[in-house]
Amino acid sequence: MIEKHWRSVAKAASWRMTGTVDTIVISWLITGHFKMAISIGFVEVFTKMFLYYFHERIWNRIKAGRHPADYQI
Repeated sequence: MIEKHWRSVAKAASWRMTGTVDTIVISWLITGHFKMAISIGFVEVFTKMFLYYFHERIWNRIKAGRHPADYQI
């Protein structure tokens, strides 16, 4: 079972949307400034998507805890 690169990108994008909304809300609560919270969220979305993609690709190479599928499509 090896994931295709596009699947890792799709997972990274969907997770980052969720994570960025969370970061914006937390930043807004801490700073009290919505504009600053949006700025923090904007930077964070790109850096963490990039990091997640490579994190996912590295984990895809680690065999521990994986087993082959019973069938191939």
